[in-house]
Amino acid sequence: MAHNEAYLAKRQLKKGTAGWLLLAGLGVSYVISGDFAGWNFGIAQAGWGGFLIASILMGVMYMFLVLSLAEMSAAIPAAGGGYSFARHVMGPTGGYLTGLAILIEYALAPAAIVIFIGAATEQLLGIDGPIVYAAFYAVFIGIHVLGAGEALKTMMVISALAVFAIIATAVALIGDFNVANLFDIVPAQDVVGATSFLPLGWHGVWAALPFAMWLFLAVEGVPLAAEEAKNPAKDVPKGIIGAMVFLLFTAALVLFLLAGASGAQMMGESKVPLVDALNAVGSTKLATLVNVLALAGLIASFFSIIYGYSRLVFALSRAGYLPQFLSLTGTRKTPLWALIIPGVLGFFASLSGEGDLMLAMAVVGATISYALMSLSHILLRVKHPNMRRPYKTPGGIVTSGIALVLSLIALTGVYAFDPRAFNYTLVLYAIGALYFFAYSKNHLVAKTAEEEFAMIAQAEQELEHEL
Repeated sequence: MAHNEAYLAKRQLKKGTAGWLLLAGLGVSYVISGDFAGWNFGIAQAGWGGFLIASILMGVMYMFLVLSLAEMSAAIPAAGGGYSFARHVMGPTGGYLTGLAILIEYALAPAAIVIFIGAATEQLLGIDGPIVYAAFYAVFIGIHVLGAGEALKTMMVISALAVFAIIATAVALIGDFNVANLFDIVPAQDVVGATSFLPLGWHGVWAALPFAMWLFLAVEGVPLAAEEAKNPAKDVPKGIIGAMVFLLFTAALVLFLLAGASGAQMMGESKVPLVDALNAVGSTKLATLVNVLALAGLIASFFSIIYGYSRLVFALSRAGYLPQFLSLTGTRKTPLWALIIPGVLGFFASLSGEGDLMLAMAVVGATISYALMSLSHILLRVKHPNMRRPYKTPGGIVTSGIALVLSLIALTGVYAFDPRAFNYTLVLYAIGALYFFAYSKNHLVAKTAEEEFAMIAQAEQELEHEL
């Protein structure tokens, strides 16, 4: 295949559609559904105190990962995000294995979320199942096809509704907060070292790590929008850090106020924690409104993760890791096939109805990618100490080193919670790796990251990298 400008001319994203505020909104929307459901099951695994410890550990992991990604995204503003960073320092194999882990996360998460959307629409409208799944995939992929700017602005509106629901719930609950409610789970008799703070011991903290991740899962996708940012070197770091700071705030609100107002026991069992907490304190009208807006939170994450997987598939395909037709872009500079094909596969996955299993599998993919992205930051500092870095990670490789260790611990936490999800994901990962070693390794568009980036820069006459 000819490595020339004609190839890349058909594979261009629209530049300048996203400033830092839109990128921060994208980061929040990736994650916001996690505040509405799922995280609270970690309280059932560990008790409130144990889940607090798990949440602090995962909050540190994500914050340090985000700070590392901010540096790399400013230095290497490419649509592949973590894959692009890893490829630069670990070559094609390291790049692909990182991209594959992110792809597993981003392909399975929308399939799981659309199942939760179906459950919400059944409660509100009485309809659920494949028709609902297909309709949501079709409508939101269609909006993305229209253009990145239109898609990101739509996402901002949806996310704003979801954030309003969380803040309104917090305001309504704050007057009913009681510290005693946080510790109403009776310590287990058969667990060594169980206390009122850790009613299920330290093993519970370990098993709760995947649920703590749901409060932040997918925020790392902001750099996937790097090629569409107005000023990638400044906008992406500001956007991803801004999103993470805001998500730490919303995580603290739901973690403290929901259990503090209605009790940890109830929160550990609730399928709709915000709604149940409001009903428990008598705010039934607001509970009804929040029930509707919870759907907006689910849609925001569904919508934005579709954006994320399309940009990742686009980048992997453009480089030759995946079939090359997946990176073709149309007149609106959107990756049509990278939006549609994973969407179709995600729809079929959603027919399983096992949303919890797919989310646990997505967490496995995520933690593998976090370890590899943290390692990429360390290697980038060691191998390219003089690279131009418009933003530098505070703490340097110590920061990314801590993120690396915590991501590996989080990976084992999935096994502690659900060995089936852990094993299924590793099998899927092995199949994806086999595809690379058996086929795509020999069909890459460029042999090195530098060569690919040079080709992109030449074709666009805009991007400049110090490689």
